[in-house]
Amino acid sequence: MKVLLFNGSPRGEMCTYTALAEIAGTLNEEGVETEIVSVGTKPIAGCIGCGACRKAGKCVFGDNDGVNAFVEKARTADGFIFGAPVHYASIGGAASAFLDRVFYSNSSVFAFKPGAAVVSCRRGGSTASLDQLNKYFTINQMPVVSSKYWNMVHGNNPEQVMQDLEGMQVMRYLGRNMAWMLKCIELGKQNGLHHPQPEEVRYSTNFIR
Repeated sequence: MKVLLFNGSPRGEMCTYTALAEIAGTLNEEGVETEIVSVGTKPIAGCIGCGACRKAGKCVFGDNDGVNAFVEKARTADGFIFGAPVHYASIGGAASAFLDRVFYSNSSVFAFKPGAAVVSCRRGGSTASLDQLNKYFTINQMPVVSSKYWNMVHGNNPEQVMQDLEGMQVMRYLGRNMAWMLKCIELGKQNGLHHPQPEEVRYSTNFIR
């Protein structure tokens, strides 16, 4: 089993990474393989809704900024942790643009795979950012993995994040809960329990005609 962790901070191994690394360490202790992928520092274009991915099977802008590479890694992952810093009470712009295109171009890659959100902030805006990340899961049939409290850490640098003892403990609980969820799903598969099948017709309601 493998969990792919997304670091949505362009600052690399800073606060968000520190939280993700704590989760990864716990998952490894539970026998789950992990990989942390960072958004990097290249400019990330937002989704323009062109729909070209429907024909190409990938984002037509994604070969140079890591979007399509992340999707390819996601195909073989069993679960996901998406981490991002808080900017103006929402996730950072690079993370938002990246994930919009990842999910819009290949949402089926993530269906029925557990996901969890993590945010890092200096002080406020964390719950609004968690809500933003969780929406990617709930519209893509992804089971949402929780912890013992809100999945957030506080601090301006990794050292301060490490001092957030409750936040780091929440990360470890999240790692163990993710491992438990993955093992439950695997056990179900071994006993012939598979995910629900989609309905033959997909309805789309327009409120203005």
